[in-house]
Amino acid sequence: MVKNYYFKGISLIEILVIFAGLGLLVAIVMPQFYNIRKNQVLKSAVGDVLSTVNKARSRTLASMNSSTYGVHFQSDKVIIFKGTIFSALDVNNETINIFSPASITNVTLGGVSDVVGDLYFNRVFGTPSTTGTVTISTGSSSKTLTINQSGNISSN
Repeated sequence: MVKNYYFKGISLIEILVIFAGLGLLVAIVMPQFYNIRKNQVLKSAVGDVLSTVNKARSRTLASMNSSTYGVHFQSDKVIIFKGTIFSALDVNNETINIFSPASITNVTLGGVSDVVGDLYFNRVFGTPSTTGTVTISTGSSSKTLTINQSGNISSN
């Protein structure tokens, strides 16, 4: 008589092969998710800066509260301020935060390059006090926003 030994179940080797396959899949996919996230954060930061500058220009052209509005750039935020001179203590300031890993790495306005800078708009024509560029980076990738003489802002 021949005995048929048929065991049901999963062996240790099969479990190890499954975990090795899953580990390899995770190792390939995770860096791609990180890059996608970084690109989304960069796009979001660029959109926030574009809309902030346009909002300050629109408020100025509308003569909201009979005032001029400007934008103050810092590495981790953009601030809309009232008037032609930025004051960090003004309660009317509107702060828009730039979330990590994105940050403003360079502000070049009127030929002066720094990490911070101010820009305000002419009440009658909406033209900026100065022209230049603002660079937003996430480490390996960056976008440059250009503010032209008419007050329009564009991204590369």
